[in-house]
Amino acid sequence: MEQNTKTNWGQFIPLVTVFFFWGFVAASNDILIPVFKEAFKLSQSESQLVSLAFYIAYTVGSIIYLIISKIIKTDLINKIGYKNSLALGLTISAIGTLLFYPAANLGSFPLMLSGLFIVAFGFSLQQTVANPLAIALGSMQTGSQRLTMAGGINNLGTTIGPLIVSFAIFGSAVSGNSHISIEGVKVPYLILGAAFLLVAIFLKFSSIPDRPAMVEVEVNDTGSKSSALKYPQLVLGMIAIFVYVGVEVSTASNLPEYMEKELGFAIKDIAPYISLYWASMMIGRWTGAVEAFTSNVKTQQILRFVAPYLAFGVFLLVNLIAKHDLQHFYVYGLIILVLIIADIISKGSPARMLMIFSIIGVIALLIGMSTTGMLSVYAITSVGLFCSTLWPCIFTLAVSGLGKNTSQGSSYLIMMIMGGGIISWLQGYVSEYTGIQYSYIVGVLCFAYLIFYAWRVKDILKSQGISFDTKVSGGH
Repeated sequence: MEQNTKTNWGQFIPLVTVFFFWGFVAASNDILIPVFKEAFKLSQSESQLVSLAFYIAYTVGSIIYLIISKIIKTDLINKIGYKNSLALGLTISAIGTLLFYPAANLGSFPLMLSGLFIVAFGFSLQQTVANPLAIALGSMQTGSQRLTMAGGINNLGTTIGPLIVSFAIFGSAVSGNSHISIEGVKVPYLILGAAFLLVAIFLKFSSIPDRPAMVEVEVNDTGSKSSALKYPQLVLGMIAIFVYVGVEVSTASNLPEYMEKELGFAIKDIAPYISLYWASMMIGRWTGAVEAFTSNVKTQQILRFVAPYLAFGVFLLVNLIAKHDLQHFYVYGLIILVLIIADIISKGSPARMLMIFSIIGVIALLIGMSTTGMLSVYAITSVGLFCSTLWPCIFTLAVSGLGKNTSQGSSYLIMMIMGGGIISWLQGYVSEYTGIQYSYIVGVLCFAYLIFYAWRVKDILKSQGISFDTKVSGGH
């Protein structure tokens, strides 16, 4: 099968709008967690039910997708088409946002959780479609960079989301309002629901292919296997996605508790740091996406320094607009240099990048656990920098060589997003015994598995005749 050699921008740009929504809602949860904890008088582990309800919905959605595909004896997404699947997922998510209105009026925590569950349930279908589609809209060799670029748009949503939700609840940073009222969540989520429906209509009539030809990399096996689960890169990759989403989400969702209890921050003053964490994801993804943007080696070298600081500038700008004090954040520009160096050393190889970034992630968490004050906060938020490109690395490695089983494999990977909820809850539970700062040992263990996967998957793919070491776009 002939591969696309260039990214199809006319199709890719409309697709990434859904990535923005996923980030906006997911990061906003990190503001809802301390707010709900205070408003509903919850323990730390109980407050993490917000993450659990949200991320477990991905698993439920994926299981239902697989069951329906089994019943109709064909892949559900291939049957109804990719554009219809995206539109359906957005519509389901819009229904979930409607529950925030009665939930706020009634002061009902279970109804809030139900709304988040339905929103994420719709996201599960969107993610199953959009991730492999982003890889398919161009060369397979730059698939992980293209997915990284889409992730950068996702993290534009994660940077803005916490600030908007915090503003809706507390007002502006200079208002001095510390009163917590869940009534404030109604308007932003109703607007979000309307946006879901508008984008669903837009995507339905866009030029995105309804049944894209997924690139099949030739392997040494005789023919495609009957099930995606027969590919070891996928099975081990499922665990990798579980722990990766786990450490990404739990690091941020437990940060407010650490800053409030150990450093004395007011809940209303934590939003900029949550925004910084998710902006760090954006910074890393903009940096990792340059090879999908251009094949000119010299331009790539320049963009590797320009892109991260441009993304950092976006973070500073949105916080300036929100009237937050920026002087605490300028030093973070030095930490970004570590990301740039790590990106250069990785040479664009998904396995090598996964290995290097995971090792630095371990170091960052250990520093966060062993220091105090703002140094510990910056160390913990920098985990966002080094988680930034892990999703596309893992996803690309896990679905490589699956051929006709790509959609099925994608669904299994999306199913494992539940790690975000389970590991967040686990860290919250561990914190009740170790203290919140030392509970980050859970994240260290997650990164340890990712280091193992990076080492193991390279040999697995090599045995199947698949290598990402030679890049069509040039290299560093």
